[in-house]
Amino acid sequence: MDFRLNEEQQMLQDTVARLVRGEYSFEKRLEFSASELGFSAGFWQQLSELGLTAVPFAEELGGFGGGGVEVQSVMTELGRGLCLEPYLQSVILGGGLLSQAGNASQHEAWLGGVASGELKVAVALQEPQSYYDLNDVATRAEKSADGYLLNGRKAVVIGGHCADLIIVSARTSGDSRDAAGISLFAVNPDSAGVERRNYPTIDGFKGCDITLNNVQVSADALLGSEGDAAAVIEYQTGRAIAALCAEAVGVMEVACELTLDYLKQRKQFGVPIGKFQVLQHRMVDMMSELEQARSMAILAASVADGEQSDERRQILAAAKNVIGRAGQFISEAGIQSHGGIGMTWEYNFAHYAKRLVMINHQLGDDDFHLAHYASRLQAS
Repeated sequence: MDFRLNEEQQMLQDTVARLVRGEYSFEKRLEFSASELGFSAGFWQQLSELGLTAVPFAEELGGFGGGGVEVQSVMTELGRGLCLEPYLQSVILGGGLLSQAGNASQHEAWLGGVASGELKVAVALQEPQSYYDLNDVATRAEKSADGYLLNGRKAVVIGGHCADLIIVSARTSGDSRDAAGISLFAVNPDSAGVERRNYPTIDGFKGCDITLNNVQVSADALLGSEGDAAAVIEYQTGRAIAALCAEAVGVMEVACELTLDYLKQRKQFGVPIGKFQVLQHRMVDMMSELEQARSMAILAASVADGEQSDERRQILAAAKNVIGRAGQFISEAGIQSHGGIGMTWEYNFAHYAKRLVMINHQLGDDDFHLAHYASRLQAS
């Protein structure tokens, strides 16, 4: 098979690469992370002006009509820059849930804004007790005269501190871990009863925990059919997993480049430490893990927008497992190769290592997806 990008895909990747190189230095990233917003409003505007926030949406919705490969091209370059903007949360996952579950009027109300970058979406699917099981939903939505009343808690909502719209999973029927009975609601974060506790994450992003106390939403806030959201959530988190895998490859590429440069420049006993055979072997192992991760990211991208099937589930689980393990190995081996400087806040390698650790834990870590993959094999 020919894995090379076509002309349009290559132009897309080159555009993002130039933008990231020109606007997202490590020093600027530290400033963006420390700001109240937590990312660069100017960079987000540039992404939207170049049409990059519209990449995965259908042309009739004002989008580029791109698929998994196009998203992979964007996410890999954003990963290389450790970009903090909520592209994954708003464009890929939030926009995907709205596209699949929303009706025509909801598309008209929200999707155009997501595609243009004017509307930022956060997705609240996890809860304090749920671990990685997105069907473990204790938040309740009960019908009222004016629509629904939402009560519950959501955890680690990345980008929720600045979102214009939050998509919340809530149970309208069934027990707390049943797939049946889960619904999706579009919630205005400024609604009465919505409380957000914001905090920084170890990789420089901003997250928040959300408490819903008798939050009143209209019937029009329900996305899709009541109680049937589990399949939509599973499919769209699969697309987000493929995007995360692509981002991880970009992060790993730079982590390997930084380590190799350090081995060439750092000297001991009058020679570069890269001359030492044990460090050469470690660098080879890091590059081998990177190449395996890159292959799995390509495979994940190829099925990201395909029909839901056991094969798609297995591929995405395998990709997340392999890339999670590869990211952890590259982080640890890179730190060992650097020595103490590899752990310092002022040196950029530490931030790449932390991002890889967090990517492994987003939407299920390597152990979770290994168990998921094994269960699919046993079922078949």
